[in-house]
Amino acid sequence: MTLRFQIAYQTQYGQQLKLVGSHPALGDWNSETAPSMTYESGGIWSLSIDLPDEKKISFSYKYCLQHADGSVQWEWGKDRTFDLKGDKAAEVFVRDFWRPKALQENALHSSAFTRVLMKQDVNKRRKARPASATHRFQLMAPRISDGYDFCILGSDPALGAWDEEKVVILDDHAYPLFSVDVTLENPKEPVHYKFAIYDKAARKIITWENRENRSCLPVIWENEPGFVVVTDEQFKYPVGNWKGTGVAIPVFSLRSEKGLGVGEFSDLIEFIDWAKQTGMKLIQILPINDTTARHRWTDSYPYSAISVFALHPLYLNIDKIAKFENKALQKEYIQTRNALNELSQIDYEAVMAAKWKFIRALYAQQKDALKKDAAYKKFLREQAEWLKPYAAFCALRDRNQSVDYSQWAEFSAYDAAAVDSYFSAKGAFYDEVAIHYFVQYHLFNQMQEVADYARSQGVIIKGDVPIGIFRNSVDSWIAPHLYYMGSQAGAPPDAFAEKGQNWGFPTYNWQAMAEDGYDWWRKRLSSMARFFDAYRIDHILGFFRIWQIPISEIEGLMGHFNPDLPFSVEEIHNRIGWFDYDRFCRPYIREHMLHDRFGEFADEVKWNFLTEIRPGQFMLREEVDSQQKVDQLFPVASEDDSGKKSKADRIREGLQSLISEVLFFEVPFSNGSAYRPRISMQKSTSYQELDASSKSRLDQLYTHYFYKRHEDFWRKQAMVKLPPITQATDMLVCGEDLGMVPDCVPGVMDELGILSLEIQRMPKRPGSEFGHPADAPYLSVVSPGSHDMSTIRGWWEEDHALSQRFFNQLLGHPGGAPYFAEPWVCKEIINQHMYSPAMWAIFPIQDLVAMDGDLRSPHTHEERINVPANSKHYWRYRFHLSTQELMKAQSFNDMLKDLAEKSGRIADY
Repeated sequence: MTLRFQIAYQTQYGQQLKLVGSHPALGDWNSETAPSMTYESGGIWSLSIDLPDEKKISFSYKYCLQHADGSVQWEWGKDRTFDLKGDKAAEVFVRDFWRPKALQENALHSSAFTRVLMKQDVNKRRKARPASATHRFQLMAPRISDGYDFCILGSDPALGAWDEEKVVILDDHAYPLFSVDVTLENPKEPVHYKFAIYDKAARKIITWENRENRSCLPVIWENEPGFVVVTDEQFKYPVGNWKGTGVAIPVFSLRSEKGLGVGEFSDLIEFIDWAKQTGMKLIQILPINDTTARHRWTDSYPYSAISVFALHPLYLNIDKIAKFENKALQKEYIQTRNALNELSQIDYEAVMAAKWKFIRALYAQQKDALKKDAAYKKFLREQAEWLKPYAAFCALRDRNQSVDYSQWAEFSAYDAAAVDSYFSAKGAFYDEVAIHYFVQYHLFNQMQEVADYARSQGVIIKGDVPIGIFRNSVDSWIAPHLYYMGSQAGAPPDAFAEKGQNWGFPTYNWQAMAEDGYDWWRKRLSSMARFFDAYRIDHILGFFRIWQIPISEIEGLMGHFNPDLPFSVEEIHNRIGWFDYDRFCRPYIREHMLHDRFGEFADEVKWNFLTEIRPGQFMLREEVDSQQKVDQLFPVASEDDSGKKSKADRIREGLQSLISEVLFFEVPFSNGSAYRPRISMQKSTSYQELDASSKSRLDQLYTHYFYKRHEDFWRKQAMVKLPPITQATDMLVCGEDLGMVPDCVPGVMDELGILSLEIQRMPKRPGSEFGHPADAPYLSVVSPGSHDMSTIRGWWEEDHALSQRFFNQLLGHPGGAPYFAEPWVCKEIINQHMYSPAMWAIFPIQDLVAMDGDLRSPHTHEERINVPANSKHYWRYRFHLSTQELMKAQSFNDMLKDLAEKSGRIADY
């Protein structure tokens, strides 16, 4: 059999198209040995290959573009498939279209659509293909609901001769690829055709694709007429782009009578029912991995996982495991549950203490039966790679009463063989790890039940991928070479945290991660894909560059971008006109600054912590020359009864502010040859006391470094990391691209099909105070806020001058704004987002119920989930309504669905 492939693609000088595939004739997926295509005319490329005669010929393939420098650019998407009986024809002509990366429609090929929203009946039987067929018409199109089919009509009688009563239905067994084999009556003439959507119940076409006719030109055969395969793309929907709505709520915030004082995985089942009832297509949650480090409330921070694979025991539903055989314990469990559910917020320590008490009892009750449980043993085998070190880590953490594995004696460095031997199934310590196997087994089962149910109901569960890991985590214990343990990740200053953020996470060793093809990331995301069909990349800017803070410092102000292009001394000289290491790089401390920072304690600080090097000029003593040293000297942050800061707080904050009084940081190991400007230097006294000329030149250097110097450099960094990571699964990828966003970020996200995040209060347009949802791109998520921000109601009350301007400018109302965000105000804001062109409008649950005066919480300022500026924030928010109460709020639910329908966010296809 001879196969002739043809594709249209406009190349540039030195570029070469190749056809690569699983067949030996196509290089066995080796682009270097794969055949090159031949350029014809008009941008057409072709390739002929001869294959041995076989009963069936089946292989996968893809087109790629080889550049002059030898680099390869693959077309977007999954592998194509060729599947044909060997006796179909001696010659087969295949016409394809190149699949570009930056197409809006590509997002519809994610599992969010193919597995959930547009899920097709998997039990459909393949339609018989006529042996005499001359042509196969194929359409790649994931956007169609189960009650509809794609059909084709065209100029040839075999395609109905444009008669809608004679539609030709396409076979959907290979969804999202639809196809039909036909025998054209006039194969030597051009065929003009179009695809349409066919309503199965009404048995008629309900809409044609919104484009000009497609064409298939006759093929000139060398011998006998062969078989033609035409694969089309990009069905144009006259109703416009698909749009949906979603709701955001942390799992721990869900409220029900079944949970043990906290939202649990099983509570999502009823919440899915509520989402479906209101037309919501997506539920967005926060990270759900285990964060148990110290068995304290500080473990409530969901972005500090001790394992990126293990799920948090916090979300385990005890009732779904078994009832207690001990009746007294069963009674105690019910009483504890009722008491914890009475609380308005989560008591993290009480909840976790109760969970572990009941988990230990259930494990003791069931551990003998587990030895015969086939499903349990299968789980242990399949998850052993991460589960065994995780369980050992937890056991050793508790045995040593410390998560700091450097203090674990012989286990301070991970040794798989030693750990396996110590916790062997026949050993005395096996129960210490097996209880964690038991917990993870049930957590995975409970979350899998949620995922399966959500998919069956057409509701997407959207997960969250934190940018970092907890410093003393399983992941860093078993593979420390993947992380820079001597640094910390964070974020530069912004409107919500003027000193920046320090998350405490080690930064990634991207070079080491690249050596094994980002295996850790691919496994991490593949594990998530069991439960999720969309995910949010927390701080996607970290894939371009991360904000890195030395381990010796605390405030984000002390950080810098990594990687970056620092300045040489010569370049600083050329740009500013001078360079003085002591003036620019040592803390600028003058007499007049001390009273402002220390008040009545200024003299005490001067005598105890400073050395006067010149009259009125000081330097820090060695014991306080870093923020970490200062923090260790003054660890307690508290306020007295009057609300004033304590002496310890005042001195600690003052010393830390003096440490940050620099204009440049010397690059470590550069031997004084390279320097970076300090972020927000203009707010420092050191800057303010420079002469006007130096300030002006320093401003130009600053702007160049932070906003211009790195654009191409950071783009290349992201394009190395993001493609293999985001292509590890077919989940829909969304990026949290807020903050100090480089200009290169939107282009990279568009090219890779990653949805951006558009927050009305954090506009990306320079000089804008607010963003308008109407200006959002299609490939985006619009939202009035996030878990890191106040709710609409809370924000409205924080700055009345600001909410007044919003009321007049964004809502378009004259006159004075109401003092509180009344239900009608909240509804107008929600409605603005509903009508946005963005693919998704996702709303915090607090903002949705704010539209209803009866349902909204009476305690506005208790609804905020997180305060980013506070690194020790207690994550304990619990929604004030149970899901059962929400289900009964019929008028509110009807209003939500009505808003979604009127704004075009509920559609059949």
